[in-house]
Amino acid sequence: MSSKKLYRSRENVIVAGVMSGFAEYFHHDPTWWRLGFAAFLIATGFMPGVLIYIVAWILMPLRPTASFDYEQ
Repeated sequence: MSSKKLYRSRENVIVAGVMSGFAEYFHHDPTWWRLGFAAFLIATGFMPGVLIYIVAWILMPLRPTASFDYEQ
């Protein structure tokens, strides 16, 4: 069984990969997530949105890279 995990993206990153991570998780275009978050920032007066983004940045792990174990 495959477990779906939420990670910050390493691709298509503008600030920290948070919105790209949400977009990858939900299989959406990151542009829509960024536009939605920008609208949220404007609607809430920036500060709550900035704090939420920083918390997400801290709590969401960065997507691991493909690593290979070369031990013999």
